[in-house]
Amino acid sequence: MIRWGILGAGNIAHRFAASLEHVDDAELVAVSRRSEQKAREFLAEVPCAVDARAYGDHEALLADPAVDAVYISLPHEFHHAWSLAAIAAGKAVLCEKPAMLTADEMREVASASRSAGVLFMEAMKTRFVPAHEEVLSAVEHIGPVESVVATMCGNSLAKYIENGCYVLGGGPGSGVLLDCGTYCASWIDELLPGDIEVTGATCERYRDGSDVYCDAELLIGGVRAELECACDRAKPRALRIEGARGTLVVPSPHRPERIELELSDGEARVIEAPYVVDDFYGQITHFCELLRRGAVESPVMPHAASIRCAEILDAIRIAMG
Repeated sequence: MIRWGILGAGNIAHRFAASLEHVDDAELVAVSRRSEQKAREFLAEVPCAVDARAYGDHEALLADPAVDAVYISLPHEFHHAWSLAAIAAGKAVLCEKPAMLTADEMREVASASRSAGVLFMEAMKTRFVPAHEEVLSAVEHIGPVESVVATMCGNSLAKYIENGCYVLGGGPGSGVLLDCGTYCASWIDELLPGDIEVTGATCERYRDGSDVYCDAELLIGGVRAELECACDRAKPRALRIEGARGTLVVPSPHRPERIELELSDGEARVIEAPYVVDDFYGQITHFCELLRRGAVESPVMPHAASIRCAEILDAIRIAMG
């Protein structure tokens, strides 16, 4: 039985806990929040957490000998410090995306993971759903890849202002690029190897300095790519891959279940790839299997992929000034 703790049991942690309930030989045994009362409130809303312990600080959870692995769902700026603390405590770490704010932070965590022999994986859920393999397989039919456009735009700014959100605030972890832009960077990382060059970048910011719209043109290994993300405007969300022999479109790149394929010879088809349970289940079961095998990193979302995703975002941020 793999015993899980959650650091930062907020909104997304509810989805994690609901999915964990369907995973064999795994259970939620502890959560930590800013206060013990808030941790208890979370547990009261989670049916599978019957005997789980509530902690008012994260250090106490990491000191709990009954915890084997932790899911870190804290705001982005705290991922680095608490991942290092969890690794030092010998707890396997599944860290919500973006794993780190910069590539240098991710290199440090990867080094700590390898040195301690403790598993670390970024929770890039798009790589662990059935559609992921379908996309990679379909790319072989349309390749070689000639361009990749990844767009993740939504109009949530008014809600963020009213209710508060880590995307705003102007701090080091704020901004839409580090939020939904991370999904775009992950697809670009997988589809386009090679050196990263930003050829143009547009950025619009909220009054606190947080980026709310980003549009970057890139050359990755000499192939054109575009990464667009926003929380202040609604646009179609899609991953579009142009190849020498056709086009592939994934209408929802952060929650992919459908693939539209059109080949140059006129053949067109739709590939349906529904989730197994939900979009969290695959990454949790994969992580649990890695932990049982004593692995330090994932072959699907290895440390190098997390570093390169961060490098893509680093380059865009520099270009945006």
